[in-house]
Amino acid sequence: MPIPSSASPAISSAAEPRIWGIHSTDDSLFRNNSVIAIGWEEMGDLSSIPCDRESFKQKYASVYPTASSGNVSTCSGMLFRFVCEMQIGDIVVHPSKADKQVNIGKIEGSYTHVTARSSFTNERKVKWIKHIPRTAFSNGALYEIGSALTLFQIKNYAEEFLAALTRGFQSGSSGSDDAGATYDVILEQTRSYVLKELRTKYKGYDFEPVVANLLEAMGYSTVVSPHGGDRGLDIKAFKGEFQVPPRIIVQCKSQGSDISEDLVQRLKGTMKDGDYGLFVSLSKFRKNALDYLSQNPIIRGIDGDEFVELFMKHYDRLDAEIKSAVPLKMVYVAAPQAHD
Repeated sequence: MPIPSSASPAISSAAEPRIWGIHSTDDSLFRNNSVIAIGWEEMGDLSSIPCDRESFKQKYASVYPTASSGNVSTCSGMLFRFVCEMQIGDIVVHPSKADKQVNIGKIEGSYTHVTARSSFTNERKVKWIKHIPRTAFSNGALYEIGSALTLFQIKNYAEEFLAALTRGFQSGSSGSDDAGATYDVILEQTRSYVLKELRTKYKGYDFEPVVANLLEAMGYSTVVSPHGGDRGLDIKAFKGEFQVPPRIIVQCKSQGSDISEDLVQRLKGTMKDGDYGLFVSLSKFRKNALDYLSQNPIIRGIDGDEFVELFMKHYDRLDAEIKSAVPLKMVYVAAPQAHD
């Protein structure tokens, strides 16, 4: 539950703290443990890396040898910032998807590597100060914290988030919001809503008919296997209605934890010569699973974000029962204009 704060934090007037934004797929970890945390578990204890960007790049490239140069630069930069640039006393903003709150706190601890968890092993202690509904912020501020990055510095709307820590805070409005910001905020909120509803309402075997129905909406014919009756083969799919080869073997996982290489290997074990594989998950694939998929192109992986995109794209052709469970309405929203 949100914890209201009756007192404003003491912020030094000598130098304003930096404002950081951070995203997570585990909002409860942040709130329940008074921390912020990031993954990249394969990197190990980040405090062993010299505190300069090039050292973080080199370490990241050695741990993830198949990563593109852009990915190396972006991800190693976020890790460097989390360990070396973040300072005690800085402000952190965490938009939680589950309850649509903007959580604002102050960093109280240095970087720590946590071995007791299998994920989000890199953390810092935080004192959460305010938990404010998203609707209290301007569209521009929401757009800035809707960054695609896991960790980023808030600059354009830093004053609005600092103001939110004072008594009597009201919705910010800088006058610079535009159609693009509104469009992106609504789209991000809708994606988050759809993923949350799917994870909540379609757990375990209940997820399989949803995947089958989406494949049918995309032009495939499907056969859903009896529960536990076909060695983990959840769905058989065929292009067209006559069920002629090639056959697609579909594995469905609605679990919250990320998908490991071992789970993808099990799917391959159910495939026969000439089959293709499709592994559908509402979470993400771990690095070893992504590496395995890249080495086995006859198997396609679809994570939660991509499944939501497909779900929304083909929504009008889904069964009425599914649309009732995850209700969406088509509306027209001003979209960002393209500029030459």
